[in-house]
Amino acid sequence: MTHADSAPIGIGMIGYAFMGMAHSQGWRGAKSFFDPKLEPRLVALGGRDRAKAEEMARRFDWQSVETDWRALIAREDVGLVDICTPGDTHAEIAIAALAAGKHVLCEKPLANSVDEAEQMAKAAEQAHAEGVRAMVGFTYRRVPALALARKLVRDGRIGALRHVRAQYLQDWLTDPAAPYSWRLDATRAGSGALGDIGAHVIDLTQFLTDEHITGVSAALDTFVTERPRPDGDGTGQVTVDDVAVFLGRFSGGAMATFEATRYAAGRKNAIRIELNGTEGSLAFDFEDMNTLWFYDASAPAETQGFTRILVTEPTHPYLGAWWPPGHLLGYEHGFSHQAADLLTAIADGTDPEPSFADGLRVQRVVAAVQASAAAGSQWVAVDESKAAGTTREVA
Repeated sequence: MTHADSAPIGIGMIGYAFMGMAHSQGWRGAKSFFDPKLEPRLVALGGRDRAKAEEMARRFDWQSVETDWRALIAREDVGLVDICTPGDTHAEIAIAALAAGKHVLCEKPLANSVDEAEQMAKAAEQAHAEGVRAMVGFTYRRVPALALARKLVRDGRIGALRHVRAQYLQDWLTDPAAPYSWRLDATRAGSGALGDIGAHVIDLTQFLTDEHITGVSAALDTFVTERPRPDGDGTGQVTVDDVAVFLGRFSGGAMATFEATRYAAGRKNAIRIELNGTEGSLAFDFEDMNTLWFYDASAPAETQGFTRILVTEPTHPYLGAWWPPGHLLGYEHGFSHQAADLLTAIADGTDPEPSFADGLRVQRVVAAVQASAAAGSQWVAVDESKAAGTTREVA
């Protein structure tokens, strides 16, 4: 199904591993279910290993393969560049794509440093003046239950915010013999659990509350400092954090606690968020992603309690495009929502969210956490200045 007056837009994606697969499925789902005004065409997949890229292209129906990302950006049939590479390449690729007049979707975290993120935000702002749009892939914003939670907060259903609790818990590094990967190398990943998964809950809590984190007190630790290389050739030094724990203060005065770890045995992808306000509370866990829990303090005392909301009704965010009520969505659907939202914004000439400025704001929180941990958990204020060259408000 395609929109009656839809125009095609060529997608060029750089990266073919885990995120490349998720984004490929996202583009296909957006085209099939959301009737976009712009029809995404998977014209070019970029990757240094031609054999692996060609196999990925075959599986997801990409039309062609490029082994040089510069050649992909230069193609006339590519109108949008989707960046699914490690963080150390984001800035160079995104800035080049924007300068070439291509719309950009960049995976999170936006960059490996505040300096890189500022350069990217500035490039996005300059490209915006030419009608070019840029978005960062904090995909969990598109989980219907979390989108509903944001609506309830905006509608005043929990009153004034008092507490924020956020955890992102995984366990894939619990075994000390788990193999070394680029995610454990600070030069490629920037940080460990903090940037890889902690960035998600930093963004989510600011998205849900419509507030921003103003200061932190943090601790980081690395439990296993050396891991075997997957090719059997010795070991690799772990130069990133394994766990990040920090206190935070939100701009409206709420107190917050954050935890990100890849050592929580039994927790596969537990994103746990709870918001407590003067009039109620909201609670969510991604391992039960179709459910939102809502406590309404204004209900009669004899019926007060957390209400389980099964977020599968066609009136819930994004659900009208999918299945009948009770037919659950999964991890991959958020990527279709992300693609559909970006296509809509480009077609309508509106600003997609989260913007590169939003990604910069998350990067500044990450930097404050690192600075606090390095200073013995001292309180560190988050830099709230705008990126150089910005003229619009940072959301």
